[in-house]
Amino acid sequence: MIAYAERFVHENDVESRPEPEAPEPASEVLPLFNGVDLRGAVEFGGCGSEAGKDFGGLQSLKPLAVVRPSDSDDVAEVVRLASRSPHLTVAARGNGHSVNGQAMAHNGFVLDMKSIESRIHVDPTTAQADVSGGALWEDVLKRCVLDYGLAPRSWTDYLGLTVGGTLSNAGISGQAFVHGPQTENVTELEVVTGNGNVVVCSSNQNPELFFSVLGGLGQFGIITRARIMLQPAPHMVRWIRVVYSEFSVFTRGAELLVSRADGDSFDYVEGFVFVNSDDPVNGWPSVPLNSDQSFDPTRIPSSAGPVLYCLELALHYRNEDPPSTVDETVERLMVGMEEEMIGFRVEVGYMEFVLRVKRAEKEAKAKGIWDAPHPWLNLFVSKTDIADFDRLVFKNILNNGVGGPMLLYPLLRSKWDSRKSVVLPEGEIFYLVALLRFCSPYSKGQSVQQMVVQNQEIIQTCTKNGFDFKLYLPHYNSMEGWKHHFGNQWTRFQERKASFDPMAILAPGQKIFPRNWRTLLY
Repeated sequence: MIAYAERFVHENDVESRPEPEAPEPASEVLPLFNGVDLRGAVEFGGCGSEAGKDFGGLQSLKPLAVVRPSDSDDVAEVVRLASRSPHLTVAARGNGHSVNGQAMAHNGFVLDMKSIESRIHVDPTTAQADVSGGALWEDVLKRCVLDYGLAPRSWTDYLGLTVGGTLSNAGISGQAFVHGPQTENVTELEVVTGNGNVVVCSSNQNPELFFSVLGGLGQFGIITRARIMLQPAPHMVRWIRVVYSEFSVFTRGAELLVSRADGDSFDYVEGFVFVNSDDPVNGWPSVPLNSDQSFDPTRIPSSAGPVLYCLELALHYRNEDPPSTVDETVERLMVGMEEEMIGFRVEVGYMEFVLRVKRAEKEAKAKGIWDAPHPWLNLFVSKTDIADFDRLVFKNILNNGVGGPMLLYPLLRSKWDSRKSVVLPEGEIFYLVALLRFCSPYSKGQSVQQMVVQNQEIIQTCTKNGFDFKLYLPHYNSMEGWKHHFGNQWTRFQERKASFDPMAILAPGQKIFPRNWRTLLY
């Protein structure tokens, strides 16, 4: 669905932000590596221009050194090295797509996980793939589909992310209502713990570490290898968007589709909110699936409010499936749905569909927009509160849009294993709300500061009204904020930290545990 961002790319052409000037590294760092047997490289001095920033563009924190490990043994060696100091920390950096400095290590070590050779070993007999933690999902896709006709069962919308990075959070998209997030589609991990040990874990072998690391925000270990589940890859996709003016109709339809029995719904269900205007970025023009289609505003009822709602659906099929069979399947799956106001359909190849955001990324990079700040906000909101969220947030605070996609679609709690570290709202159905802001100086756009303030207003609105919600890809500046986030899971989270990273060496950018965290408890 983030292909919606393409419209933004075409409408805004800005220059990249200048990189912050990096301070010199502490003179004590170099001697620490004396006698350390690393196969990879260590870079000091002005090396941290990339490692000290991320996709969000809101923070800049200079590391002491960037380490480019060649394998998991190098990763473990760096963690053990940091443990010899009372202050050093280690952050694993994938493709730098965090938005609040989560993969940074101020005055610590940043591990460039992409420097580890990308290994993608596919076993077609078991329909599984062993993949390096620093491998990009887009490379996993290409290897599995093109060479074996297989594909991972669960994706993210954007595939320029590392395997270890998404598994440390959750990894969700329109397939999650069927297969769960990416964390539910892994059978084995190789992990470097905060104790500096290389450990293989699964639900049967070292299970506590396995469940801790998946969705654990990097707090318990660095994923250096993952065994992921595959399924036969389709050839084609029927890609559908249907527009509704009433929120209740939109949510009833979405919840109906994700609640059906496996195999009796579409293969992908997402949705988004857009502005009821001709705004080229936030409004009607953002909905059609290609340039041959147009949005007819005369079909919008006079009773429509300031925002409209679009369900985005996809049906997978194979080349040998007759078009009539695909048509019949779509019509059967749409039974029970209220008639849409406006609809769009196209046929695309499976690879094109899964990589649909890549084209927008290339165009954005060419125009410098990709490097502009992205103060994104992602939340999980309970079904019980989503109508009030729509009334107070989408129809009020965000009735002019966010300069990018506003994703909204339901997920099923039963598809998430509660033994893993992700925390969710109560109830079987909850919604992802993803405000994927692009900051640009175009005339009607907000500044970065205004976007951040608006994000804070949204969170305050949720809190003030007692909504059951959790931040996805969370970020807090204090341990108290994290305690509230984890709620009754906080004690378990602390216990896992004490077991697998007792010195709080890992993932300092999350700002959960300082190095002296255990002394602060007493």
